[in-house]
Amino acid sequence: MTPARACLLLGLGLVTSAARAQEPPDDAELGVEARVRAPDDPTADRARTTVSREELEESLPRSAPDALRSVPGVTIQQTSHGQASPYVRGLTGQRVVHLFDGVRLNTGIYRQGPNQYFFTVDSATLERLEVVRGSASTVWGPDALGGAILAIPRERRPNASLDGVYFEPALTARFRSADLEWGGRAELGADLGDRVSFLGGVGFRFASRLRSGGVVGSPVEGTRALVPRFTEEVEGRPADEWHTQLGTGFSEMTFDGRLVYQLAPRLRLLGAVYGYRQTDAPRTDQCPPPEAPADECSTVREQFRTLGYLALRGDAGREVRDLDLILSYQRHHERRDTVRPRSNVRFDYLDDVDTFGFAARAATPAAHLGDASWLRVRYGLDAYRDRVSSAAYQTLTDLDFVLPLSRGQYADGSIYATLGTHLTLEIQPLRGLIVRSGGRLGLVGVRAPGDDASGTRGVRDDFGVGIGRLGAEIRPLRELGVLFSIDQGFRAPNLDDLTSRQQTGPGFQFENPDLRPERSTSFDLGLQVRLPWLTLDAHAFALVIEDGIVRAIRGAADCPPGTPACQASRVHLQLVNARGLATLFGAEGGATARLPEDLTLRATVAYAWGEGPDPNGDERVPLSRVPPVNGTVEARWRHTETGIYLGAVFRWAATQDRLAPSDVADARIPIGGTPGWATLDLRGGWRLDEYVLLGLVVENLFDVAYRVHGSSINAPGIGVLASATVRLWPL
Repeated sequence: MTPARACLLLGLGLVTSAARAQEPPDDAELGVEARVRAPDDPTADRARTTVSREELEESLPRSAPDALRSVPGVTIQQTSHGQASPYVRGLTGQRVVHLFDGVRLNTGIYRQGPNQYFFTVDSATLERLEVVRGSASTVWGPDALGGAILAIPRERRPNASLDGVYFEPALTARFRSADLEWGGRAELGADLGDRVSFLGGVGFRFASRLRSGGVVGSPVEGTRALVPRFTEEVEGRPADEWHTQLGTGFSEMTFDGRLVYQLAPRLRLLGAVYGYRQTDAPRTDQCPPPEAPADECSTVREQFRTLGYLALRGDAGREVRDLDLILSYQRHHERRDTVRPRSNVRFDYLDDVDTFGFAARAATPAAHLGDASWLRVRYGLDAYRDRVSSAAYQTLTDLDFVLPLSRGQYADGSIYATLGTHLTLEIQPLRGLIVRSGGRLGLVGVRAPGDDASGTRGVRDDFGVGIGRLGAEIRPLRELGVLFSIDQGFRAPNLDDLTSRQQTGPGFQFENPDLRPERSTSFDLGLQVRLPWLTLDAHAFALVIEDGIVRAIRGAADCPPGTPACQASRVHLQLVNARGLATLFGAEGGATARLPEDLTLRATVAYAWGEGPDPNGDERVPLSRVPPVNGTVEARWRHTETGIYLGAVFRWAATQDRLAPSDVADARIPIGGTPGWATLDLRGGWRLDEYVLLGLVVENLFDVAYRVHGSSINAPGIGVLASATVRLWPL
């Protein structure tokens, strides 16, 4: 029996009856919590998980998406080493909304499938990550068909008892052996009197080619997947020695600064800027492309994101509680190229998105209607405007001749704007029952110019939205809760759907300016148990998508004019609205047991099943890239006096052989599906108060060759992740 099979059987036995735990605030033993929410939380009846700062520090994630690997109902797909996209209940990309400190990160060019944008959030700046699973557009806005991912950054609050200026510097160094990654961060916290505080830093890292556990093959034929390619393959070594993956490695630099001014005891003004700079990150499935010469490569030369915002937060008087006013600006810049040395040609692409945003949220104080009843109203307004600049060039490298193309990946000068207002009512009519209902009205506008030379049709559309939600939280006992919710999601086709032409994993995809919005309805039923020694959370869900936007296979004759990359592609794709309803069913959850001697055990499991109409026929087919049944088992021991901690994390996934038509054509998925896998990580470290943190992770202990379903890269092989943080005494 192989180590992977032995691990898988062990894990299945441990998690068969488990459900994911979300611990109360007092019990952040493993760093992942889902608290018993305060009565004024508008999403307390939802499946929701929080990854705490402590978990981020001990798991040493490679990225913000990587930090979500142990969240039930979430899987992390990677098209390349420098990209990662969270799948929430089988949906990703434009169907999951991402917010950073209340600012919407989704723009009008978020792709239909996995994308790299959440990778640009620096996990070192985060206080916690929260995942709301299931449709959530009523509260969080457009795109939240599968859920919402909320990134909450760290903040240094002013200390009213201080008199003077104090500085608290910190240094962090990190190393990972699987890709010889090394990097670090320099940070400064400062108190400038009793009303002003600052927290900021700069970071960097360099990653080389990624070593995996080996080749991942077909679960049916045993043949290897077409991607990735391996350095040993080019050198002509036997297949059982292939480990180091071509098309991997990247460099990055980050910077951030956050200034807080305390206007009143419960009201503060803050200004913040966050920057991410990634360079030279090959796209693994296109470096080289399947069946192409080894020297062909598509590389993201620059992946830059800059976010700046001003915010007013707190209570602005007795009648305006939880005020959050945000004025933001964001620029996303991407420069990439495709090099074909044997044809003496290089294609360069340049895309910029400038986004101005405004969001306002607030709540009324709870109005007491009786001894055990109360009513609260939460309301808000949000508006975002994206402007896209896009260009492309063809260079004949032997002649050094540059030819501008008539259009880039998107229609240059396109505008994408969203406007919405929402209202949520929370009422406790009697003790043990809280009912929440709400609605959102919104408008999405798209303006994209045409281009006759490339056969690009102009777009001028406005899409209205009216959706709602209803939820209930029933607690017959303090230790027992039953949660129920019905939530609607809404997503209008964006500029990527309506105007883009691009190489994707399954093939070349071109635009469809006639797309309609897609809508979803999510039904959730949850159970919570809160005992001193046991925490249990379990959720069953059904998600229905109407007019879902899916990929349809086209012929080479359907390719738009002026796109030789489309005609040369092995598969030609166009987005269409599905004729009929798509459905996703599943269950997820986990359990945490707090045992004597500071030992904590936790297990999670998640299952999803999706089906929808075939865009190329009349039958129903599986939905694309729905993850297989998967889960985790974790154990952690912490010595409270010395700060030493030890842990082990076992992760597993079954084989996924239910494939959509576009999955069958996707070179990232082996013939017949993605094989099941199991892996074990060991963790340990020492936490000396707030001043020293040493962390060590031994990942993939048995050097298992595996990949997450739909990924281009195989996961890292056996290796060591090490981190050391030293925070100096205040100066």
